[in-house]
Amino acid sequence: MAISKDLLDILVCPLCKATVELKEDGSGLKCVECHRVYPIRDDIPVMLIDEAKIEE
Repeated sequence: MAISKDLLDILVCPLCKATVELKEDGSGLKCVECHRVYPIRDDIPVMLIDEAKIEE
């Protein structure tokens, strides 16, 4: 089960409040501003700053 478009429309980065986008491989949600990637586990986005990894 993929992340729904409606959910993606309301989710924002908990740190900088910018939009997040689904990564191409579906492994996480990437913030467009601070480049943090929040993992997706069991089809549930883990939107915790401590769980995020910074990617360029």
